[in-house]
Amino acid sequence: MELLGELYSRYMPLVYGVCLKYLRDMAASEDAVMQIFEHLVDKVKKHDIREFRTWLWSVARNHCLGILRKEKGNSFMEIRPEIMESDSLLHLLDKKDDQQRLRRLEDCLQRLPEPQRVSVTLFFYEDKSYADICDRTSYNIKSVKSYIQNGKRNLKNCMEANAGARE
Repeated sequence: MELLGELYSRYMPLVYGVCLKYLRDMAASEDAVMQIFEHLVDKVKKHDIREFRTWLWSVARNHCLGILRKEKGNSFMEIRPEIMESDSLLHLLDKKDDQQRLRRLEDCLQRLPEPQRVSVTLFFYEDKSYADICDRTSYNIKSVKSYIQNGKRNLKNCMEANAGARE
C-alpha cells in the first residue's frame, strides 16, 4: 500500500490532467483523482501491469468516462413546445365542423413540397408513426421529422395568410 501510494503520487499530475480533460471541472477532477487511488488497491491485484503509466492513464480515462455516463443518465432537458413534436401543438383535424377551414387546409396541403405533404398526411390523417412513415416512403427518420416539422410550420403560415384573404 505504501509503495503504491508513492508510485501513484509520482503520476498524480498525469491523472489530474486526464480527469480535467474529460470532466472539465477542477473540483470534480480532484475528487476523481482521490477515487481512482481508492480503486487502485483492488485493480492492481486483478491486472497484470506491464507499464504502470499507460495502465494508470487508461484507468483514469475509464473512470472519468464512467462518471460522465452516470451524469448523462441523470441529466434532463427542458421540454419546449417548439422543439417537441406534438400533434396537440397544431393538430390538423381539430375543427372538423369548420368547412371553410378544412378547404383552406386541403388547399395549403396541396401546396406543400411532396415529401412534406406525404409525411404530414401520413402522420396526421393516418396516425402513422415516424417509423411507419420511413417504411412506407423510404425517407430516413431525421428527414421525416424535418418534413413534418417544416410541413406544419408551412401549413400554419399558409392557413394564416389565407384566413385573412378569404374572410
